[in-house]
Parts: sequence; structure tokens; C-alpha cells
Amino acid sequence: MFGKYDRMDLADATLVALSEQYPRAKLITIGRTDFTIYRRKDGKPVPCIMPPE
Repeated sequence: MFGKYDRMDLADATLVALSEQYPRAKLITIGRTDFTIYRRKDGKPVPCIMPPE
């Protein structure tokens, strides 16, 4: 996971991995820049709830 995303830190990688284990859960984050880029193993985006821009 780290090789694909140069800026991904351990906390973000953990959240992406948890989203793969709990696919119906939604992540609440203010990290719009990062979590619009990250993808699960199946290529789908991590479902997030983010504040408006």
C-alpha cells in the first residue's frame, strides 16, 4: 500500500485497510485531498463523509 501512495502514513493506511474489512462503514474525515485519491484493493474509493469544500 505504501509503495503506491508516497504520502500515505500509517494512520491513513490503517483506515483504508479497515474500510476493506468493513465495506459498509463510512469514514468521517477532513482529509479530502488524501481520501479522494486512496483506493481499496478492489479499486473502489473509500466511502467517506467529508465537510463541504
